[in-house]
Amino acid sequence: MLISTDFTDLFSERFFRNFLPVPASNEFRLDVGTPDFQLPDITNGTVVKLSNYRGKQPVLLAFTRIFTEKQYCPFCFPHIKALNEKYEEFTNRGIEVLLVTSTDERQSQIVVRDLSLKMPLLSDPSCRVFRTYRVGQALGAPLPAQFVLDKNGRLAYKHLFSFFDHNASVEKLLKEFN
Repeated sequence: MLISTDFTDLFSERFFRNFLPVPASNEFRLDVGTPDFQLPDITNGTVVKLSNYRGKQPVLLAFTRIFTEKQYCPFCFPHIKALNEKYEEFTNRGIEVLLVTSTDERQSQIVVRDLSLKMPLLSDPSCRVFRTYRVGQALGAPLPAQFVLDKNGRLAYKHLFSFFDHNASVEKLLKEFN
């Protein structure tokens, strides 16, 4: 969603590195562990390591597409808002939601503030984790995807972006944790 006509910071190194289309890959199998990573949590001012949740609680990894702190993907903006609105429902069920963005820490701080995010927003401007999870890329940013991990860190469900089905609905994601 375009929320500004200010395109400052849009045409960055990250934009050009992610410009050419790379389709999402469907290589991760269900019931198999997922790659570990460590990223800064902009919402809480900490560092999150995915493996710290293993054996403790299930996790929703929600890769999102934010171009800059002023421009959002029109498919991801409502998804981010819906996840944020339902964040308590996830946490009340013992599920952590980790929202991963390719915006840098400064841009991510503005996103957290402007959207009043409650869930952790993890900043991955190098797109290393996006590439590790093979979510694909196009037109300057990685594509969105959602991964439901069980309590032991095994993949229970995945949703990769397509033009026919952009993001899994929050209701669908909650249902996958049953």
